Amino acid sequence: PGVGAQGGSLKEVAENGMNSKCGLLVNSSRGIIYASSEIDFAEKAKWAAQKVQTEMKQLLTEAGLV
Repeated sequence: PGVGAQGGSLKEVAENGMNSKCGLLVNSSRGIIYASSEIDFAEKAKWAAQKVQTEMKQLLTEAGLV
């Protein structure tokens, strides 16, 4: 499954697919574009995107890749 709304774990994807020779392109679009259907959409979408970015940066740092 994809990361986020489809139930996939970013941590599991990184642990099983990330290495120093090959990068990953991780899609989490549904969790971002459907973050809210209210007037606060921009803020909620920004928060959702930053959450994924922060988690990915932590995983890259732990793996010694950044």
